[in-house]
Amino acid sequence: MSQRKVIRMQLGFIGTGVMGAAIAKNLMAAGYAMTVYNRTKSKADALIAAGATWAENPAEVARQSDVVLTMVGFPADVEQVYFGENGIFASLKPGKTVIDMTTSQPKLAAKIADYAAAHGFHALDAPVSGGDIGAKKASLTIMVGGDDATYDAMQPLFKVIGHQVNHFGPAGTGQHAKMANQIMIAGTMTGLTEMLLYTKAAGLDPQKVLSTLSSGGADNWSMDNYVPRILKGDYTPGFFARHFLKDLRIALSEADAMGLDLVATAQAKRLYEVMVDVKGLGDQGTQGLINTYESKPI
Repeated sequence: MSQRKVIRMQLGFIGTGVMGAAIAKNLMAAGYAMTVYNRTKSKADALIAAGATWAENPAEVARQSDVVLTMVGFPADVEQVYFGENGIFASLKPGKTVIDMTTSQPKLAAKIADYAAAHGFHALDAPVSGGDIGAKKASLTIMVGGDDATYDAMQPLFKVIGHQVNHFGPAGTGQHAKMANQIMIAGTMTGLTEMLLYTKAAGLDPQKVLSTLSSGGADNWSMDNYVPRILKGDYTPGFFARHFLKDLRIALSEADAMGLDLVATAQAKRLYEVMVDVKGLGDQGTQGLINTYESKPI
C-alpha cells in the first residue's frame, strides 16, 4: 500500500469537536501534517491515532505550525484561544497565518486581524456552513474575510474541505456572511418543525410528505438532512442548538447596530432560548427544536 504523501506545510487545529475533527481529518487525508489541541483531549484521540501531534495548549500549537485553524464554541473562547496567556499570539511566529472558522462576532474577527497585521502575522475569518455532514464529506461552504493575498495563499486548504469558497472583503465580512446564512437557517428550522407538527395533526404520512416537499418549491437543505433524523428520534448534534442560539444572538445584535428589525429571526431566537435556556436541551442538534413543543411529530 502506498504511503500518504505529506505536504510540507505544517497545520495546527484548535477545537476538535463535531465539525473541527472532521475538517482536520480531511486535511490530514490530503497529506498535511497536523498538530491539534482541544480542551477535552479525548475529542482529539481519533486524530492522534491517525497521526496528528498533540499539543498541551494553543501556544504550543502555534509554535509548531505554519497555519493555525481554530473552531471553538463562543466568542469568549475565541478571545481566550488567541489572546490568552497560553494563546496563539503568545508564540506565533511572524509570517504565519491564523484562520478562525468559528462562527463569531465580526468585531472580534477585525480585532484578531488588526493584531495580526501589527505583529507580522496573517489572519482570515472563515466560518462555514454545511454541518457535520458537510464537514465529513469535505463539501462545506466557506465564507471568508481578510486581505486578498492571504485568501489566495490559503486556497489549497479551502479546496480540500469545501466545495464553495467565497471571499467577501476585509476582516469581519466572512462573519457577516455567516450571519446572513444563520438568519436564513433560522427560518427553515422553524418552518420544518411546524411543518412536521401540522403533518401529524392532519394525519398525513410524514415520510410521504417529506418526499413530496423535497421535490417541490419547499425543498431546502435543513429539511432534507434534519427531518429524517427527527423521524428516527435522532437529536444528536450535527450542530449544537446552544451554538445556534449564540449565532442568532450575534446576528440580531449586528442587525440592531445597522438599524434592522428582524422580526422572524427574533422569534426564532426566542424559540431556541426556550429549548436551550428553559428546557436545557442545548446539547441536542438544532433539529431538537421540535422537543420544545408539547406535541411530537412521531
